[in-house]
Amino acid sequence: MTTDPDAAAPDLAVLTGLRSGKSSYYPQYRGAAERLERVVHALDLISRALVRTVDGPETLVCAVAEAARAHLSARWVVFALTDGALPDAGPRRLVLGPDATPFLVDDVEGPPLPDMVLDCLDGIRTGSSGHGALPEFENHHVHVPLILDGGVVGAIAAWTTPDRTLDGTDASVLNILASQTAVALQNSALFQRGTVALERAEHAYGQARRTASDLAVRNAELQATQRQLDAAHRHQILDDERRRIARELHDSVTQAVLSAGMQIEVCRSDIPAAERTERLDLAKEMTRRAVEQLRSAIFTLNNTPDAATASLPEMLQQLSVVPMPTDLTVTLRVAGTPVELSGGAEHALLRIAGEALFNTAMHANATRAVLRLTYRPDEVSLAIDDDGTGDPARIRTALRDAVAGDPDGHHRGLANMATRARELGGDFAVRRARIGGVRVAVTLPMEAL
Repeated sequence: MTTDPDAAAPDLAVLTGLRSGKSSYYPQYRGAAERLERVVHALDLISRALVRTVDGPETLVCAVAEAARAHLSARWVVFALTDGALPDAGPRRLVLGPDATPFLVDDVEGPPLPDMVLDCLDGIRTGSSGHGALPEFENHHVHVPLILDGGVVGAIAAWTTPDRTLDGTDASVLNILASQTAVALQNSALFQRGTVALERAEHAYGQARRTASDLAVRNAELQATQRQLDAAHRHQILDDERRRIARELHDSVTQAVLSAGMQIEVCRSDIPAAERTERLDLAKEMTRRAVEQLRSAIFTLNNTPDAATASLPEMLQQLSVVPMPTDLTVTLRVAGTPVELSGGAEHALLRIAGEALFNTAMHANATRAVLRLTYRPDEVSLAIDDDGTGDPARIRTALRDAVAGDPDGHHRGLANMATRARELGGDFAVRRARIGGVRVAVTLPMEAL
């Protein structure tokens, strides 16, 4: 294989072959015209091949190989890339055989190829063929490297038939084809990567739009749920307030009215006039007190936990000296050192004591009741014992029924006592008293008071 001495000359001079403008060189003109026509046809083939860039590297490679084959009327055309060069381009090795039969030899086994073709493929792939960066040709073989950024990235080689002799014009045409092919392959790979990136971006954008739509639906659902929760919360507040008002009315007005009614009922029996007058005065006083409590509850519920100014032992002492309808004797016993409790805790204990004493007077047939208020470092407890005929087991059953749901309201007082204790983090219990009747006991932790 020899190197054309004119290969380093400008391509235009090699393509035209003109050295003089004299008319005596007519044969030279004829040869130049033929070469020019062949070159124009070759450049047309090259342009047609290179515009296939956007169709992908495989289509581009096939078009380039076919352009070389058509220009040279070649029996075999080899296109190959060096290992590691243009990693995104493909196919990396292509052979066009007789009759333009393509042989893709990338990682697959194809039909047998001539040794010269196989040796050329292997030399281009490994870069060990010994060819430099300049085109090389013999009479029937040409080897043109693909140059990109000053380095060899592959080559185009061809073998022609015996009746087709290669010259410098053919080498220059292939040189132009090779130089443009390297750039076109890189652009095609970039275009393909850009197309893939665009498709991914469009896919991501579609997903983002769907996600945004889903989020908008979820947000609307959350807003609707939030409105429902707000409405439920408002209803809960109203229900809690209704229950609180009902509890206050039950533990104050109801007891006073029922006590007044019991006093009037006693007056109907055969008792001395002086005692009847005393009891009627007491009933009148209880009725007046009930009206005051009702008015207070209807308007501002002034009987709030923080309204009391007396201490808890003092209020319990006042409660114990109130005349009971059955002449029930009430005794108050205080153990430990009294400490100031929160208004809510004192209010709850006072209401529990009042309800327990009222139940004792109404239902227990008791003659004696004992209030025991005990202060300890970590808790305060209040117990109401009586010597009546009540059954703790039946009272506990009635309490469970009242807490679960008391349709007729007969045991609302028991439920109120348990609720008041639970709201303050305490315990409420009903058991047998040491003096024979029922003990109602509540224990509240100091840390919650």
